[in-house]
Amino acid sequence: MAQPIDDAALDQLFRTARTYNGYTSQPVSTEQLHAIWDLLKMGPTSANMLPARLVWCTSDEAKQKLAACCLPANAEKIRSAPVSVIIGMDIDYHEQLPWLFPHADAKSWFEGNEPLREVSAMRNSSLQGAYLIMAARALGLDTGPMSGFSNEAVDAAFFADTPRVKSNFVSTLGYGDPTTIFERSPRPPFETFNRIA
Repeated sequence: MAQPIDDAALDQLFRTARTYNGYTSQPVSTEQLHAIWDLLKMGPTSANMLPARLVWCTSDEAKQKLAACCLPANAEKIRSAPVSVIIGMDIDYHEQLPWLFPHADAKSWFEGNEPLREVSAMRNSSLQGAYLIMAARALGLDTGPMSGFSNEAVDAAFFADTPRVKSNFVSTLGYGDPTTIFERSPRPPFETFNRIA
């Protein structure tokens, strides 16, 4: 049976972890990107659909192309981060279900129902993006998830050859520079937004 993780791990994952606006010059390796994927892919998605399609922007060319799709403040964050990742979502993820979920004919659940596939892709790719953030933190890295970009421009720039893949959100990645963060915004107590029925 699993046991609670210790306070140091909880701090690293949640309590002292922050969203960073800038990073140190310490590089992030390709091996680290693979390690993030190897953790995040283990997080649950509906019928193991794994709809996220990730583009890791590591070159100056890719970062400039992504920055051109963003609001100015976000563009600067992307240009200066060691890595930026586009969390995309495949609307036709159901084509992969025969091998990703071999226990049932899950492909038939989604075939011919694009509105269901769209909402499922958004929900589950968002989950995978959250797993990415937590995996990066677990491996000692920091992130800066963001919207503030043109989905249409990102899709045209990065997914033109796979038009059934659409962008969800973007995150920077690296070793966070503590001088680039604000004081933590409020985190309300349980009673504010919760009720037990």
